[in-house]
Amino acid sequence: MDIVKFENLDDEALAPYVRLTERQLQDRLHPSEGLFVCESLKVISIALRQGVVPVSFLCEEKFLPQVPDCGVPVYTAERAVLKQLTGYELSRGVLCAMRRPALPPVDEVLARARRVAVIDGVVNSENIGAIFRAAASLGMDAVLLTRTCCDPLNRRACRVSMGTVFQLPWTFLDSYRQLKDNGFCVVALALNDRSVPMDAPLLKEIDKKAVVLGTEGDGLSDDVLRMADYVARIPMQRGVDSLNVAAAAAVAFWELGKPPAGQAL
Repeated sequence: MDIVKFENLDDEALAPYVRLTERQLQDRLHPSEGLFVCESLKVISIALRQGVVPVSFLCEEKFLPQVPDCGVPVYTAERAVLKQLTGYELSRGVLCAMRRPALPPVDEVLARARRVAVIDGVVNSENIGAIFRAAASLGMDAVLLTRTCCDPLNRRACRVSMGTVFQLPWTFLDSYRQLKDNGFCVVALALNDRSVPMDAPLLKEIDKKAVVLGTEGDGLSDDVLRMADYVARIPMQRGVDSLNVAAAAAVAFWELGKPPAGQAL
């Protein structure tokens, strides 16, 4: 294992952890060189098992025995030095800079799926991570995001997803037309005059479903709601008008992720 100890955080090798912003890490002009930073050994281990390529690790010396030997540099420093790194103490000891995987085309993702989560305009990284976790555990086959969403490989989104962002196929959606062209029925979550209860029998009989969730503030646009085949709502009680988008996603995925009667999971 190539262990390199630093006395401060000024070295250029530490730039992915210290100085580069999320946008700079993505390197949109050179996608093949894009990076992201993953935290916690559990999440890092899932990423490695899914074939994500590590570039380097950063950790306190006491965590060195737990770092997998991947043939890449392992940077370390005293705790007092690493405390200068904003948010380091949330990392559960280890950070890993990794190559951004190439995203598959939308048609390829849809060809292998029957139940898809679509995230439209959600910018909160914790909500993105929680939605991925719910999608993975409650029957979704893939996740599509509009380009107005927070990056799922954002450090906090990865951590909150508990690594499911590496387990579910996902990519960015440029047009809702792609869903319908691939035979998906679009079910949008919203409270309006068109909405039917989430457990309505007619929703249970749909074979290929795309469940669309919007941002908490504005919800889904009128254009998206007009395009949707159905609008579904989660019945509320005690005067509560709605759930947090991640909580709503979990309810919707559980209910709408079930296959039609007689069809196996």
